[in-house]
Amino acid sequence: MEEEFQGALDTEGVRKNFMFLNRKAPYGSIYAQEIQEMVLISAAFEQNTSVVFIDDGVYQIKKGQDTSFSGMKNFSPTYGIFQMEKEDAEEDEDEDIVWHIVVEKESMEARGLSPEDLVIDVEVMDSAELKKLMAEQDVILTG
Repeated sequence: MEEEFQGALDTEGVRKNFMFLNRKAPYGSIYAQEIQEMVLISAAFEQNTSVVFIDDGVYQIKKGQDTSFSGMKNFSPTYGIFQMEKEDAEEDEDEDIVWHIVVEKESMEARGLSPEDLVIDVEVMDSAELKKLMAEQDVILTG
């Protein structure tokens, strides 16, 4: 999978739209951490990036996570890097890099969460808006 991802980035001078769908709960598998790594690789190659939290993936960015039961380190603060990348892209007018950090409204509400419950600032999109954003992507990776 990593080779395919790297191959998608081998278009020197061409900017693509990458979407990373976070669908899984943060602990109990490596999906969330793998997606984090792919997002950071994409950022290093200055690609347009949409990071989307949907289904149980919204728990990845929930404040106050207690991971002591799992024996895993709480990596939710790492998502602050995504927010810094987004802010950097917005400030760098010469590059025109687009960043979205999105939570699907229906997934968030179904889990009793609001944007104030999350460790990073997000755009809240309903499923219809998210579907439109998905249609604009060149590459969609999910985990």
